[in-house]
Amino acid sequence: MKASKNDLLEYCKGYVSNRMSRFAAAISAAQSDANKETKSSAGDKHETGRAMAQLETENNSKHLAEAKKLNAVLSQIDPEKKNSSIELGALVKTNLGNYFMAISAGKTHLLGDEVYLISPASPIGQHFLGKKKGDTISFNRQTIAIQEVQ
Repeated sequence: MKASKNDLLEYCKGYVSNRMSRFAAAISAAQSDANKETKSSAGDKHETGRAMAQLETENNSKHLAEAKKLNAVLSQIDPEKKNSSIELGALVKTNLGNYFMAISAGKTHLLGDEVYLISPASPIGQHFLGKKKGDTISFNRQTIAIQEVQ
């Protein structure tokens, strides 16, 4: 595998940073929109606009807080650590694909490798936790053989 744990960690950090930037920009835009809404003879129309902008701000604030939690999880990973069992920060090679135990961010292609970015809290992450090279797990009616843990 060409992609290292460090490469994958940097990819995850970029993914989370991008999300944080998008949510912060959306919050700023919604707050700006709410501030532009002023009372007029139309009254209710502007109150509705303010309320919708407030809801959008709250929704994006929740997403931003979640992204900050993901960032905190990533800061706990030491890419130089050699893992013998699967835990946060482990890179796992199996007969069905490669997995990086960090955050749930789907499948990515990095340096020619296809890697699933999974969280320890995800269903497959829960099955993998604590397993070692040579172990197998059953997930979605498939047997997954763990070939390597880094």
